[in-house]
Amino acid sequence: MNSRASIKFASSRADFFTTLNQRVNEYFKSKNISRHANAEMIFKTIFMCVAYFVPYFLMMFGIITNPWIMWGLCLTMGVSVAGIGLSVMHDANHGAYSGKKSVNDFLGYTLNLVGGNSFNWRVQHNVLHHTYTNIHDVDEDISPRGVLRFTPHGNWKPFHRFQYLYAWFFYGLMTFVWVAAKDFARLGKYDKEGLIRKQKSTFRKELIILGITKVLYFAYILVVPMIVLSSVTWWQVLIGFISMHYVAGFILAIIFQPAHVVEGSEFPVPDDAGQMENSWAIHQLYTTMNFANDNPVLTWYAGGLNFQVEHHLFPGICHVHYPHLSAIVKQTAAEYGLPYKAAPTLSKALWMHGKMLYDLGKKPSLQPVAVA
Repeated sequence: MNSRASIKFASSRADFFTTLNQRVNEYFKSKNISRHANAEMIFKTIFMCVAYFVPYFLMMFGIITNPWIMWGLCLTMGVSVAGIGLSVMHDANHGAYSGKKSVNDFLGYTLNLVGGNSFNWRVQHNVLHHTYTNIHDVDEDISPRGVLRFTPHGNWKPFHRFQYLYAWFFYGLMTFVWVAAKDFARLGKYDKEGLIRKQKSTFRKELIILGITKVLYFAYILVVPMIVLSSVTWWQVLIGFISMHYVAGFILAIIFQPAHVVEGSEFPVPDDAGQMENSWAIHQLYTTMNFANDNPVLTWYAGGLNFQVEHHLFPGICHVHYPHLSAIVKQTAAEYGLPYKAAPTLSKALWMHGKMLYDLGKKPSLQPVAVA
């Protein structure tokens, strides 16, 4: 098992990231613009939050009472949950939304508002995934997830042969699992690993915040509807809740998974001394892929996360700037003979992801035993 503390990235070819940083800094200086949110981002934040709460209040105030239309509104809320996650809380929890920590913290809690936990997200995503992208046993985004195998270094089971078929169903359960149980389990895990202390917090504090926000969430999303909606039964409310999260989870999965677990992805591992082959920035280029960069609608909704290369190299920059930075990153990578991976469309990226699931589902070949 890889030890997070022992992993060290190479210092060679550090001039690539130095040059890239200089060029990106010059871009913002020459344009005289901030690296953080602009008017477009503020509008998007308001839009996503309104798109989530308007359907909720249309149902709670009895304006919409038809069960089928109400179910449709629950699906709409699911699309909005994913939109808030991709376009609002993601930037805020990266410290990219604003130059003010208080603003980022406040908007980061939009994740708690829709059932998640911002602290867990920052540890799992910012610390473990962004630092150790695609490294087995460290990056939790590719860690074993029940019936799914996301890395060639993970344990193989016979049922993995079919994961390219069944994975799509389980993707829809992602946010439901986080909301219902995983947040509590992860907080305990991070406490044991000392990650909470490294974030300058305490287990007690984060557990209180987690507990309070979960109670408030389940109160307004389940208890209140069961009390005030006389036109539907408790099980219909539960179906609406599950449907909302299924839509949100599926959307989030098909945006995040094609960025790292695709045909052609690399899953580097450190040597026995914990040394990685490449520097951190170059490592990101080998483990990350863009997709659908010419699709402005997807770029808007997905919070620029189809520009995943730019996001991984500059997570502290608001995503509204990624399309403008992509030419700089692509050119600089080419000058240094480094890859800049990109699929032309989302469908192509999902095909590549499915192909990777299929390949990872095959039984690994046994390595020949060396004979002395």
